[in-house]
Order: sequence, then structure tokens, then C-alpha cells
Amino acid sequence: MIGFRLVAALTVLLSLLAVTHGETYTPGQKVSKDYQSFAKTFLKTHCVDCHGATDPEGNLSLHDLGPVDEVNAATWRSVWAQVTLKEMPPRDMTQPEVIERLQFSDWIVGELTNAMRDKGGFHDHLDPNKANYVDHELLFGPLPANIKLVPTASPARLWRLTPQEHMTRLNELINKEPEYDPNKPGLRTHGDDVPTNHGGELKLYFGVDRIIKWQGGTVAYATAVKSVPAILSSARTHGLENYPDFYTVNSAEATQILSMAADILRYMAYGPLSIAKPYQISDDPRPVMKKWNGDIRGLPTSIVYSTKVMRPLTPVYDLMEQEDTTDASLQAAISYLFEMLTFRPPTPKESDQYLTIVKQSIDKLGKKDGVVLGLSALFLDRDALFRPELAAAGQPDQYGRVMLQDWELGLAVNHALRYIKPDAELRAAIVEGRMRTRADVKREVERMLADDTVRKPRVLRFFRDYFDYDLGGYICKDAKALADTGVSNRGQAHYRAMFDSTASTDRLIELILKDDRDVFQRLLTTNQVVATKADEIYFGERRTRKEEIAARKAAQEQAAKEAAKTGKEPSKADKRKAAQVNHKVTPTQLTGPEIFARVSRRSFGTGSMEPERILAKIPEDQRLGILTHPSWLVSHSDAMDNHAIRRGRWIRERLLGGGIPDVPITVDAMLPDEPDKTLRERMRVTREEYCWTCHKKMDPLGLPFEMYNHAGLYRETELEKPVDTTGAIIDSGDPKLDGEVANAIELIEKIAASERAEQVFVRHAFRFWMGRNETLNDAPVLQAAHRVYKENGGSMNALIVSLLTSDAFLYRTRNDAALVESD
Repeated sequence: MIGFRLVAALTVLLSLLAVTHGETYTPGQKVSKDYQSFAKTFLKTHCVDCHGATDPEGNLSLHDLGPVDEVNAATWRSVWAQVTLKEMPPRDMTQPEVIERLQFSDWIVGELTNAMRDKGGFHDHLDPNKANYVDHELLFGPLPANIKLVPTASPARLWRLTPQEHMTRLNELINKEPEYDPNKPGLRTHGDDVPTNHGGELKLYFGVDRIIKWQGGTVAYATAVKSVPAILSSARTHGLENYPDFYTVNSAEATQILSMAADILRYMAYGPLSIAKPYQISDDPRPVMKKWNGDIRGLPTSIVYSTKVMRPLTPVYDLMEQEDTTDASLQAAISYLFEMLTFRPPTPKESDQYLTIVKQSIDKLGKKDGVVLGLSALFLDRDALFRPELAAAGQPDQYGRVMLQDWELGLAVNHALRYIKPDAELRAAIVEGRMRTRADVKREVERMLADDTVRKPRVLRFFRDYFDYDLGGYICKDAKALADTGVSNRGQAHYRAMFDSTASTDRLIELILKDDRDVFQRLLTTNQVVATKADEIYFGERRTRKEEIAARKAAQEQAAKEAAKTGKEPSKADKRKAAQVNHKVTPTQLTGPEIFARVSRRSFGTGSMEPERILAKIPEDQRLGILTHPSWLVSHSDAMDNHAIRRGRWIRERLLGGGIPDVPITVDAMLPDEPDKTLRERMRVTREEYCWTCHKKMDPLGLPFEMYNHAGLYRETELEKPVDTTGAIIDSGDPKLDGEVANAIELIEKIAASERAEQVFVRHAFRFWMGRNETLNDAPVLQAAHRVYKENGGSMNALIVSLLTSDAFLYRTRNDAALVESD
């Protein structure tokens, strides 16, 4: 028996030596190893001691785990996550060699991909929320000698347009946006994306620049105005959303797009007459108002449009103005629409195909309806809904990579910064064959970044996706819990304040980007805020119950003194005004110069958000940077309370570059419902041994933010108990960072000064602009981008230029096959 065990041990040892010595590992290559000799050996050596047949850790037994199949796929997914994150084997056990761990992880990915191909697929390794599974030290530090990188590239792909990008393209067809005003740089300008309305909805409104009168209030106005919602839907969740393989266009969306296309085309041709009666088009609303019979609020007839033409007059208008159609007029309309929708001119073949479609539609339906139906087909063109990066032209190099060129490269550069079609300079460069080299890309990117008139909403979108500060208005709050925070719970006041707050944070980020120095650190540590009047409450301090009672009593005494002086009882108006005073909060005094934020034009009546703001300073002992602004705090809260776990996870992933495995389905991830206990007290359940392995990486990072309540107000007590704001940084990957912190401000200061956090920021920028997770082959790109960022004083522009001129951005592999080494 002893001899058998010795032979078995030697067999395992020899197999491991074969893996770790003399073998070159190239990231991305297929791991040509089998379960029996490779994976089973790994499990026996590193896993089965703890996860054996009897009394396994975490009730997970790997003793009988066989080759990957659809039945045991969930277990293998868990093994993949634990091994890749270095959670398994435990640190007090013998660790696999670097290459052994990497190969085992790659092997699992390959096997799961094959096993789940017809069962929804395996996509965990492509999820941006799991991109941190790639070892940070290997990306930014030295590699073992037998790891051989190959020049990187991204896969050939189709990028589906985001809702924001799609709506902005369509908006160009029916609305004229104002040109850039250097005296008011914050105002919405041509090229900025279509913002959400005061209710957080992304809609395209028809003719709002011509509306001079309407019947009814905000809701009635919003109902009466012709609009279309965003059709290309995407989940409003935390994190990066714009990955090419995330979304498709389904049949229901295609049907909606056709319906919307008809409305847009008719408005392009006839303006408000496509949605209103002729008598409603008048510069004097009084005769129109005389025709209003009864309560017509919310109906299209409740609106008066001016006679001034505000929409673009295009070849579609010219075509519908003609009595007859000609091939030339049809071709002009097709060419115009095609380029407006796809951002490139049609090929002769495409032009002929659409000409045939439109002419056939006219033959069947007549000119008026036939033109609309025929041209609607362009809205469903592949390139109107997707941006291709197929690298069809050019010869592959020795690594199988093809560099994008001409229209594909030009549109990739355009998409990196903008939502509207290429400007004249970029278009000319594409047409003239000057978009084929790295130097060409550098020239155009630097030109656009330096030009304020060239709007770059994609840059701001990155910061929204990275910080997740734009979700506060979508967190549905319990009315009583909201009132207890100290802010107003009347109607939509809080939600409107949150959408206003998002616009204000947008503007603050733009100011820091304009200065373009130490961008990442300043975002975390700025003492500035772009604010509305309501922010004096949100940036204020929640009073204790005792302080609240004292404030009410003082107000009543003051009112009594005033009444005694005048000899008159307060009027009803005075009593109403006194009742509206918020005694729950000590407001902060926000003062500063006027500044403008980018909000939509009037598109929902008197409920429109106003662009006017001030640039103020926040209380330095209470706030520090964006993570202490209500926009971020509320975005990381829930209906009733703070969400310390989510906040801690955000810091672990976005600032420290750590990964958190998914919650096992056997875990009831709920805190106890104990209204008389603080959040920290209720979170005692996460300290149970089975939970704490993961929660120790999140909870101590999120709990310091208990110095704010779930509406973002600063506080020193919770349930009349002193707030405990202590926390800790644990296993950050940087020993200089690890340790206890007194509160959120100390936590932020430590992380903001960390080079690791700066590198993690660069990793997220890479993901956003490449549309994929980084791999070890991208290490040179990431290191170069970080180096350029630092050498240029923390310049975001320099970082973007570095990323957009990298091989990862410029080159494509024509299929998803792994990169191979050259002979």
C-alpha cells in the first residue's frame, strides 16, 4: 500500500514538473491538455485535501468531479473563479506555479466554452465585472521567463449602437442643436448626446424648438408632445455596458424602429404638420387657443407651433416637395439618409438596392406613403444599428492580425469620442486615404481632443460607467425612509434632484478634464461641487432628534416674537411657509460663480431642468471628492438604507482591482430585518465564517461611508447612536495601502495617492475604449498607457491617445481563434 502511494505521488510530481519546467506559455493559446492527465492532477494536488469526499470545505466536494460537461458546469465555473482569483488553494497551502495556474484557468474556460456552446454559452471571462480576474501584478510587473507574449489585437466584431448613440443619430435628422458657445461651455451643444428628461427617460422629442404655447402642466405637455423612446434597450446596471457582444437587435425592436422611422421621415418632410393640424401652426397663439374646446391637456391639439422652420431641410424634404420623383432625387435622399444613419456613404451596390426598394414601394403605395416605407428600410441597415470592425481589407501579419483602415478605422476613431458622424476633417482624411496608419490616428485624435467645438460625449460616458454616479434617480425610495433622511419626499422632488445631481457631476468632471492634470486623483479628492439650490440640503448635515426639536422650538419662538411685535397672527401663507422649513437638516452654504450644466432643451414643459448652477466648495471636514457626493452615494444605496456591501465592492473592484466571486446560489444574501439596529449591526451576519472570506474584502471598505445616510447627507448619528465610520483596507495587493481607516475621507485619501489605484483606473479605461477585457498580451499596452498618463502629469487626453494608438485598438483578428506564435 505504501509503495502504491509513493508511485502515485511520484506520478503527480512528474506531471506537474512537466507543466512548470521547460514549457513556454503563450496567453490566449488553446491549452491542448486533457482532464485525466492535467486537470484531475491539479485538483488532486491543490484542491481535494480541503474539498474531498468527507466533510468538504464550504460543502463543496471535488472528489468525484469529472470532465467538464453541462451538468457539472456550475461547479467548474466556481473552480475557475476561485483558482483565477488565487482564492484556491488557501494561502497557507502549497501554491501552483504561475504558469500552472494560468493554464488550468485557460483550460477550464476552453472546456466550459465547448460544453455550454448550445446551452447559452459561457461568457464569464468576457464579463467586464470579471476583468479583474486577470492578475494585476502580471499586467504591471515582471513576467516569469517562460511566459511569452504575442502582439495584441482585438477580435473582428460588430458593435451594436448604445441607446444614447442611436438616439443622438436620429436626433440629427429632426432637430438643429445650438453651436458651441465659448462663453457658456457647459450648455448643451451640437454633438452632445440626447440627455434624459426630468424623469430619467431617454426620449427623442419632435418640434420642441417650435412650441410656443400649450395647455396643461408638465405631465400634460410631456404626453402631448410627439416623442419616441429609446428602442435599443440595455440593462441599467452598474459598470461598463458598451461591449460589442452584449446585445443584439431582436424582432420586436426592429418593428419599433420601422414605426419610429416613419414618424421621423414624415417630420423631416412636413415638420409639425406631420403631427398637428394646420391651424396649430401660428406665431400668434390666441386664435389657436380660441379653438381649444374644453380640457384637451395631453392631446396633440393642445400645442401651438411657431411658423419658423427649425428642423434641418434635407433631400428628404426636397423629394417630398416635388410633384414627381426622379432617380436623381431618390438617390439624393437615399445617399443623405444612408450616411446620416451609418456615418459612411453607400457603395454603388447599396445605393442601387435601396433605390429599387423605394421605387417598388412607390409603385405599390403611391409617392407619399411609398417614399416613407421605402426609406424606412435604411433605418434597419446593419450599419445603422451596428458598427462593423471586420477588417475585411488588408493582409494578416504573421500573428494573424489585420489593421483597420479607411472607413472602418475612421469610424472606430469617431466612435471612440463622438455620437454624431465624422466632422469634415476626419471625413476628408478617410476619403483621401489618410486613415491607414498609427500616425493618422494620432493626428485625428489629438486634433479632436484639442477642439472644444468637437463634442466628445463618449469621454463623459466612460466616467459615468466607471463611477456609476448616474443611477440615483432610478433607486426607488421608500417614502418614509426617504423622509427620515431629511430630504423632501414630496412627489418627484428627490428623483428630480438626483437627475439634476447627475448633470452637476457631469459638469464637474468636465471642468477637471478641461484642466487635464492629475485627473484621476482630483476626481477622488476635489473639494469643488457644481450645485443647485437643492444641494444645500443634500450637502448639509442631518440633525439629531434633539437638534431637530430644538430647531422647531426656536422657529416657533421666533414666530411668536414676530407676532407680538406686529400684533397680528401669522397669515395662512406665513404658516405654510413656516411649515415648509426643513428642521431636520442644517443646510450647508454653497456659494460661488455661476456655471452651466448640460441638460436638455425644454422638452417637458415647466418641469424642465434648468442649466444654471454654481461652482462651490464643500465642507472639507465632511466631504472629499465624487465618492462623497450625493450623486454617487445615492447611486450606491437601496430603497431603505445605505448599501455598504455594494459600496465596498465598488471600491474593491474599481479602485483596488480586486475580484469578488459570484454569490453561491445556496447562500441567502439578505440582512436581517431589524429596524432598531444600525446597518453595521445588521451586517453581523456577513461575518460568519462562510461569508467573511468574501465580505472581508468589501464590508470594511463600504462601512466608512456610514458617515452619510442613504440620501447622501452627512450625519454623526444613526438611530440616535453615534455612527461608527471605521473600516479597513485588506489584501489590496499593495501592502502600503493595507490597514485601518477612521472614516471615508481617510480611506479616499489613501487610495487616491496609490499607484495601484491609478493603474486600475487605466485598466477600466482600456476596457471601455477597446470594448473587451484585458489579457496578459495587453500588458505592454496598459503599461505604456499608464506611463504616458504619469509622464504627462495625469493627463486624460494623453491616456486616451495612448490607448487609441495601441495595437489593441488598431488591429483585428478576423475570427475569435486564439493568437498564435510565429514560427
